[in-house]
Amino acid sequence: MSSSSSRGSAAAPTPSPLLNLPGGVAAEAPDEGVAAHYGDLFKEQRALADGTGFVDLSHRGVVTVSGEDRLSWLHLLLTQHVEQLPAGRTTEALILSANGHIEQALQLVDDGTTVWMHTEPGKQDELLSYLESMRFFYRVEIADRTPEVAVVHLPAGSIADVPGSTLAVQETPHGRDLFLPRGELTGFAAAHGPAVGVLAHEALRVEARRPRLGMETDHRTIPHEVGWIGSAVHLEKGCYRGQETVARVHNLGKPPRRLVFLHLDGSEVRLPAHGDAVRLAAEGLEGRQIGFVTTSARHHELGPIALALVKRNVSPDAELVVGPDATAAAQEVVVAP
Repeated sequence: MSSSSSRGSAAAPTPSPLLNLPGGVAAEAPDEGVAAHYGDLFKEQRALADGTGFVDLSHRGVVTVSGEDRLSWLHLLLTQHVEQLPAGRTTEALILSANGHIEQALQLVDDGTTVWMHTEPGKQDELLSYLESMRFFYRVEIADRTPEVAVVHLPAGSIADVPGSTLAVQETPHGRDLFLPRGELTGFAAAHGPAVGVLAHEALRVEARRPRLGMETDHRTIPHEVGWIGSAVHLEKGCYRGQETVARVHNLGKPPRRLVFLHLDGSEVRLPAHGDAVRLAAEGLEGRQIGFVTTSARHHELGPIALALVKRNVSPDAELVVGPDATAAAQEVVVAP
């Protein structure tokens, strides 16, 4: 099973000014440009879980679509039903290849005149290129707002006030993503701290079994494998690229792989890396590879955890080992086999 990733090799963004806050340690790819943590990973996780603090996501790309036809036009391109998307309501959507493979995963919100979306770091150029190629005669304006707009995340339960200068807000079950003028990041941090690094944000994402483009996906991932059917794919709309694959796999019920959640043996010092092999425990390191680790994290309550893609026919009861150290892993079903 391939463990190749679509994380890309875009140039690292300009470092966030919030990296200069006390304790700031720079994150590695794909989150270059913001802080991995500010000195206490578990304390930062607990802050997010308690609804306090914020996460600097200013390395993400920001794209807007405005114009009279913006929603009807995006409805033709995205997997989600957005033609009558109410102003202020956030939704998830994907862009697929002709073969149904995931190319973009987006959260978007319409403010009444403009659709706001943010992308994985460095993916905005690819998104812009595709949108421009599909503009045709539609009355839309597409813009890369990354240079002047930054994203910050407030966790669910946060009672922090939204600054008056906020350009847009995405409300999700996991919190709020604010689009702010990039020049106001430092002032926002002073008013809404403590700042929390992306490692804490990722640990809570893994705990919630939420997939991320380029981590839980590779060049051949389809939406059914990672649990995006329903939340990001509307099964009663057509007319988008890759829709035939979505319908066929949904009707047959047989995606080739499935996402699983792993509880890892806490005695190992090393966390499995993205792409590390998953094997059946009964076969050990000499056994065939039946999947690969997508994201691993150290959780403040659960200990070491991970997400992985495994072959669909792997028994949910099978004991697994991951990585070159054959770390023991107990699986929980995320996508049913």
